[in-house]
Amino acid sequence: MVVGTGKIKFKLYGVSSLKGKRRVVKSIINRIKNKFNISIAETDYNDSHSWAQIGFSIIGNDSRVVNSKLDKVFNLADDMGLAQITDTQMEIIHL
Repeated sequence: MVVGTGKIKFKLYGVSSLKGKRRVVKSIINRIKNKFNISIAETDYNDSHSWAQIGFSIIGNDSRVVNSKLDKVFNLADDMGLAQITDTQMEIIHL
């Protein structure tokens, strides 16, 4: 079994309230979740208007496939253009 995890840190521009931030973050999460059917959630910077972080995981039996899906999630998050990606982290664990 192969477990792939990822984190994406975003800088949000033009957001003046937590409600506005939640709208942007929920949009990012829902689009990624619907496209890839993965576990994903907001994981940090919950009280910041201008920063957000999401974490996600993918499970499979081939590390190449898991790595490819992780890369596709990062690319989709960047292609959406809803927020600027400032940092990404990825880890693949073989169990």
